[in-house]
This record gives sequence, C-alpha cells and structure tokens, in this order.
Amino acid sequence: MNASPGPALLELGFRPFFLAGGLFAALVIPLWVAGWLGSGHYWQPAGGWYAWHTHEMLFGFATAIIAGFLLTAVANWTGTPGLSGNPLGALVLLWLLARIAWLASLPVWIVVALDSLFLPVLALYLARPLWQARQRRNYPVLLILALLALCNGVSLAGLAASDPDLQRQGNAGALWLIAALMGLIAGRIIPPFTQRGLALQQAAPTRGWLDLSLLLGGIIAALAMLSGIGLQADIRMAVLFALLGAGHTLRLLLWQGGGVWPGLLRAPLLWSLHLAYAWLGLACLGMALWNAGLPVSFSQAVHMLAIGSMSGLILAMIARVSLGHTGRPLKPVAAMSVAFVLINLAALLRIWLAPAWPQAGFWLAALGWSGAFGLFVWCYAAILCRPRGE
Repeated sequence: MNASPGPALLELGFRPFFLAGGLFAALVIPLWVAGWLGSGHYWQPAGGWYAWHTHEMLFGFATAIIAGFLLTAVANWTGTPGLSGNPLGALVLLWLLARIAWLASLPVWIVVALDSLFLPVLALYLARPLWQARQRRNYPVLLILALLALCNGVSLAGLAASDPDLQRQGNAGALWLIAALMGLIAGRIIPPFTQRGLALQQAAPTRGWLDLSLLLGGIIAALAMLSGIGLQADIRMAVLFALLGAGHTLRLLLWQGGGVWPGLLRAPLLWSLHLAYAWLGLACLGMALWNAGLPVSFSQAVHMLAIGSMSGLILAMIARVSLGHTGRPLKPVAAMSVAFVLINLAALLRIWLAPAWPQAGFWLAALGWSGAFGLFVWCYAAILCRPRGE
C-alpha cells in the first residue's frame, strides 16, 4: 500500500483529506444557505439544493474526514505503511470528482457512478491490512463503512428515481451510522488524550459492556432510519434513543471523574472533544423527546448531532491529530479556541434561532460554521502541506 515518495501532502491519508474536508466545509454551507433562501434559482446542483446539502454534508464532508482518520489510524493499528503517493492522490481525486459532479449537476448516471465508488474503494484499502493483521477488534469499522456504502446507495437510488423519501432514508441512516462510528472512535481517543493532556496517572476506566451496547444501539438506530421506521415518531424509538442518550452521558461522566474539569477548561484540544461528545448525548435525548411527541423537532435533534457533535468532534479531532502526526507540540494557536467556540455557537443558532427567524438564524449559523472551518484551514494548511516537523 505504500507508494514512492512524493509531495508531503500525500504522505499519509490525514493530510489531503483533512485539508480537503475542512476547505469543503468552509465553502459549502454559505453556498447552501444562499441557494436554500432564494438565491439559487439560477442554478441547482443535482437533485436540488436540499438534496445536495443533506447528501454532501455526510458523503462529502464527513466521509472525507473519516477517510483521512481511518487511513492514518489503520496504519498505526497494524504497524503497516499507510496509503500514500499516487494511490492516495487517486482516492482524493475520486472524492473530488464526485463532489464536482453533484455541484455541477452532471447527468445522474455520472453522479451515481462517481459517488458510489468512494466508500467501497476506501473500505478495500482499509480491509487488507486489518485482515492481514487479524485485528478483529477493528472489524466493526469495516462493517460501518459497508453500511455507509449501503446508505449511500439508497440515497443515490432516490436521486436517480427523484424519490425524496428514499434519499431521506439513506441520508438519515448514514448520519446515525456516523454517530455510531463517532462513539466507537471517541471511546478510544478521548480517555487517553485526556490522560496525556492532563498528565493523569491513568486513563479513565472503560466499560466494555457499555461501549458494545452503545455501538450496537447506534447501528440499530441507523438501520431503523434506513428502513424508514425511524423517520416516523414511535415510542419504541423513543425508548431506544433515551437509552442511547443515557449511555453516552454516563460514559462522558466516567471520563470526567477524578476532578479533571479544571484541567479540561485550560486545554482547548480537550474541552472541545468532551463538549462535542456531550452533544451526542443531547442529540439522542432530543430524538427521544421527538419520538415521544414532546416539543423538540426532528430537525433540531438532527442538528444537535450534525453540527454540535459530528462537526464539533471532527474539528477538535483534526486539530489534534494534525499536530500529533506532523511532529508538532499539542498546543494549537489561539485562533483554534475561537474556532471551537464558533462551531458550538453555530449549533445553538441553527437549533434555536433558525426555526424562528430563518434569515438571521441560517446566515449567522452559516457564518459561525464557515468561520470555524475557515480558521482550521488558515491555521493548518501549511502544516498539512509541509514535511513532518517543518
């Protein structure tokens, strides 16, 4: 899997995919808001602005970061050379061509052909070293990627058939699969990151039964969304999401035992991770309330997950991983603290202000979001493009 030496940007998966995903995030949300609020009638991406937005924030933005993280992590987990050079460049190009096809509203068959390839190709690159190393502990990652590819297939089938319900099922299933993957990865990185960042004697204890229950429950929730069952308020789904919310909250409290809070507040790379994970518990509880018929909308719960948790965790994780894997001290510039505040402010504005005052709420949330990822690109572009340690 290792390629010949080339540009530093193609040395390991996190470099091009974190940069591409951050730049994509910074640009597309203002574009989406402009199109959605009436400036987009001159030009429409494939399927229209809403279909483009709901698909691309998952299968464009989120999967770019997932690819960058997993390509790097699997190399570390297995002790094998990571994908680099021309093969990595080809995978990035495939991701980019799919984004262009969607945005340029190319014929649907081209959009489907390009977009349906990325996740299976990524899974194949990751499966080989995991299989050779017999790392069964990491096989759930491959399962989630396979299910994500299935969700994308359902969403693309909806696009081809002009069926918004099918698209919604595929996209909603993907969002909660990403939530399950977030829970899996967060359980592996947040306790040791907290231990090392605060110089604790040991990491917070793990609860294997809790970790497994949250992973399985998250996959069940995602499959319910994919089937369409989870898109209708149902008391059974309320119970499932209430249990998931309680489980994630309990897990976070276990991680924060031993009086770590004063130290967390002084470490932006840590409080941002913990806060993003707290949003995951809130999103599950929000879904439970919606399913129970209480005054939280489906959209509010979804954006607790998509902005507060998914995007907050992504921003915090790529800020830390980019420093660690380029040989730099784990001390981000002050601008990244601003970015962490902005992404959480964007979540609050989108959840509570936008439903009442769409013009102000959507634009302010978009500015917060775009500002957060714009700061990441500004602070990290040079780091990601330079050789390690320079």
